[in-house]
Amino acid sequence: MIEIAEILTPQPSPLWKLAKQAGVNRAVGVLDYQDAGSGLPWDYAALLRLKQRYEEGGFELSVIESTPPITKTQMNLPGKEEQIEWFKTMVVNMGKLGIPVLCYNWMPILGVPRTSSSTPLRGGARAISYDHKLMRNAPPAGHLTEGELWANLHSFLVEVIPVAEQAGVKLSMHPDDPPVPEIRGIRRILRTIEAFDRLVEMVPSDANTITMCQGNFTLMTDDLPAAIHHFGSRKKISFVHFRDVQGTPETYVEVFHDEGKTDMLACMRAYKDINFEGVLRPDHVPAMDGDEPAYGHYSYRGSLFAIGYIRGLHEAVFGK
Repeated sequence: MIEIAEILTPQPSPLWKLAKQAGVNRAVGVLDYQDAGSGLPWDYAALLRLKQRYEEGGFELSVIESTPPITKTQMNLPGKEEQIEWFKTMVVNMGKLGIPVLCYNWMPILGVPRTSSSTPLRGGARAISYDHKLMRNAPPAGHLTEGELWANLHSFLVEVIPVAEQAGVKLSMHPDDPPVPEIRGIRRILRTIEAFDRLVEMVPSDANTITMCQGNFTLMTDDLPAAIHHFGSRKKISFVHFRDVQGTPETYVEVFHDEGKTDMLACMRAYKDINFEGVLRPDHVPAMDGDEPAYGHYSYRGSLFAIGYIRGLHEAVFGK
């Protein structure tokens, strides 16, 4: 059965206690660069300390949503071999520690750009948003074609998927965010349902899976529950970002969970239909009045609103 998680900083923050008080028992973690000691944050000892820290806070570490640097790998630059070895090391160590899912992406250099962090929502809440028109005159960040990105991704998967299979870890690809064809000279390839079909068929494996980031996939299709059934029936969904938006791939706002374009209850029912076993987490919540940090992304009160809303949907579909 699907379970609710929250993304939590590597070191305890107020959200740790708030999430626990809201009934969350699963954590989505990120690498801790402050506690790596003389090693690297994906070394066994560092990951062990990270896992234990979450457990001491009352959480099971179900997903890690950060990776060693892989930009050189994505761009086929000198030094990519070292980065691939770092990635493999992390996967092996996650397997040894029983951390089952690693969320990664194929968005070199630019990552997840937004054009505003203070778009007003109801009652003065603040959200992050993206307007592609504002990026058209931005200076180039590099040049990568779709063919180059696909070729580099294939080479990467051929290297790391066997390691993930051996370790018992699922590699969970996050979609391009925003899912537009190009930003600042760099193409975006994981922006359609068909692209994700190509991804999972490129190197067939139970370890080659996807993150169903609803905020992105709902911009790719008018029927998100059907997309959940499509990939879920093939057991290709290993992790869920439960969020919603208003708009189009070129111009959208990340809104409260109850005011977006998606039928969120139908999505929850779809996860039940496919017998999804894993975690979902709220993602990119608006900032509410008095929130810290004072911007829309992972603010505390916005996160609590999201958790409560998701818990209600969860109980409606799965029962208590």
